Amino acid sequence: MTHKADDNERVLITGMGFVLPGATGKDAVWRTLSAGESQIRVLPVQFANRPGTARAVGARVSEFNHHEHLPDLPSGHAKRYSREILMVLAAVEQAWADAGLTRAGKDVNPDRIGLLGSCSRGPIEWWAGPTVAADPAYPRLDVDHAIFASLPGTPATLSAIRLGARGMVTTFSNACVGGHQALGYARDLLLAGKADVIVVVGYETPFVPEMLQLYSSPTSDVLSRAEGDPRATIKPYDRHRDGFAFGEGAVALVLEAGESARRRSGTAYAEVGPVVSINEAAHATRMDLTGKTTADMMRRAVEEAGIPAAEIGYVCGHGTATRYNDLAESRAMRLVFPDGRGRGAPPLGSIKPVFGHLLGASGVLNCAATALMLSRQQLVPTINCVDVDPECDHDHVVEGTRSVSMTHAMSLSFAIGSQSSAAVLGVAA
Repeated sequence: MTHKADDNERVLITGMGFVLPGATGKDAVWRTLSAGESQIRVLPVQFANRPGTARAVGARVSEFNHHEHLPDLPSGHAKRYSREILMVLAAVEQAWADAGLTRAGKDVNPDRIGLLGSCSRGPIEWWAGPTVAADPAYPRLDVDHAIFASLPGTPATLSAIRLGARGMVTTFSNACVGGHQALGYARDLLLAGKADVIVVVGYETPFVPEMLQLYSSPTSDVLSRAEGDPRATIKPYDRHRDGFAFGEGAVALVLEAGESARRRSGTAYAEVGPVVSINEAAHATRMDLTGKTTADMMRRAVEEAGIPAAEIGYVCGHGTATRYNDLAESRAMRLVFPDGRGRGAPPLGSIKPVFGHLLGASGVLNCAATALMLSRQQLVPTINCVDVDPECDHDHVVEGTRSVSMTHAMSLSFAIGSQSSAAVLGVAA
């Protein structure tokens, strides 16, 4: 973003929290991403008991223990909370502590703290019934204790109660762009002076047979049917890609007005720039395959950031490894960065082969990963991209972690319903 002398014109990411498959906490997440260690595994048989379902693989959170992350949570509360709620509480708690914040009222006026959630489906794990309990340690709550577990916005509201946040609290549900939209709305509120701190948390628990069947149907057919090692299931930008696998978990980011962070000497991972969210108003399930609509959106994002496109040092793509998503994304890149793979064109990567597709949480995870890359000045690899599709012929950082010098990066999200979004992030310095 263009230099801003006034901290009130800046929004910073000052804290992060993660509960993800095989990785809890920012350090574990970074190690997993930089090592390119896919967490996708074969699912238990109860997830694949419907005819027509694609191969049942995915990245699930296992061995989660809320006692480790929420030691002060009263047992009377915990027994009324679902696994989904507890994972969100844990991620938010991590992010809050990572930002160096204490409970509301000590560092920040609680009336000026908000919390925004993003989840595409809500608590479908609870609604699916007792036969698909994702973790034996967290059986499905009975109806007498499920008033919280049955509501889509509860993870956000209960997290806000724990923090003592008395500002704006709501949950976005707009498929895969909801995370970006929550981030953009938080930024708008902070820049308007309506809040000092807003936590954005994305979460998803999609592992129920109906979801696997739905996304395997002939009308969608976006789940991979690839055989062999499940870790190689998602192949973004590869000639042999055939779709994605679900992931689950919770990702929380603390967004803070620059003045608030300066006042309490807080450190930051990245600056949140413009978030442009559009509706293509065209095909309900397929992007503009020419790439023009996406390219226009990307150009608008960099223009609002006040930078030339050449300042973008990395694009964290949606990268679902579906035939059309990767194609349209790659064509848009050529329109925005006409040098192709040459000078001036940034790498285009995807982190979905590592943690799977987290749907409503994917945009938050993309931005978190991008912020970590900006902070560390390193790019993580796009794994499983072995035989690059000639139509997706960009630099995908296939060789492993790469040291770089960059000031800005972009995250992309695309969703069913003709929805697209682009978020620009910059170095925090």
